[in-house]
Amino acid sequence: MTPEAAASTPSQTSSTSSLTLFTTALSIMSALFNFQSLLLVILLLICTCTYVRAVAPRLIDRNKEGFLGLFWMSARIGERLSPYVALACVAMAITLLVQ
Repeated sequence: MTPEAAASTPSQTSSTSSLTLFTTALSIMSALFNFQSLLLVILLLICTCTYVRAVAPRLIDRNKEGFLGLFWMSARIGERLSPYVALACVAMAITLLVQ
């Protein structure tokens, strides 16, 4: 091994590990911005909040404002638009089974 090759080996190793970290971070970020996954999370949030409000209404109803108000709003959407939410859940299930 020549001295020039030995000197360039550590920088190649660090650039390879940097590339691996970048590729891993990029794959995680692309999963965050997947539209189908986003819809699935929203549907699960709506269904879960609606169920929790049916079982323990005080748990959801006491936080109507702020960040926790999202759970109250999700429960209201699930109650008022339940046929459409159910159709969206069935459509999502069929889509996931077909893939």
